[in-house]
Amino acid sequence: MNISHEQPLSLRALTPDDNPAIARVIRQVSAEYGLTADKGYTVADPNLDELYQLYSQPGHAYWVIEQDGKVVGGGGVAPLTCSEPDICELQKMYFLPEARGKGFAKKLALQAMDHAREHGFTRCYLETTAFLKEAIMLYEHLGFEHIDGPLGCTGHVDCEVRMLKTL
Repeated sequence: MNISHEQPLSLRALTPDDNPAIARVIRQVSAEYGLTADKGYTVADPNLDELYQLYSQPGHAYWVIEQDGKVVGGGGVAPLTCSEPDICELQKMYFLPEARGKGFAKKLALQAMDHAREHGFTRCYLETTAFLKEAIMLYEHLGFEHIDGPLGCTGHVDCEVRMLKTL
């Protein structure tokens, strides 16, 4: 009998001490999927090592998935820059392999959208890439619909999949 000593995953708010760990997760998952820093993907964002400071601003929030004291994933929501004030963006949803397939991406996305509603947002936007098939399936399941062009000015020019949901 193979007994697993793996601790359950937990979802909690990002802290300043999490900055290096979540940046590492985003870089590792980006590399796994071939999303390089020389392109318009999240991994190239200049604030990647300072996510706590970014998500401490009004209307912003970020959560991490933790297992055995180690950050294994995360995701957040923030106002969509250069856009209408009622549109937020689901951002930086990245999970290491050990955190996938356990329902935490869905749980985190739902929590992010609840946070957005509480802060007056009526629509939620996201950008991703066709490489992330599992993510696209989740977003479709959550009611996001594909739209033709980008909204706001995210800088993620290589994220060719754009989706929007009414909250």
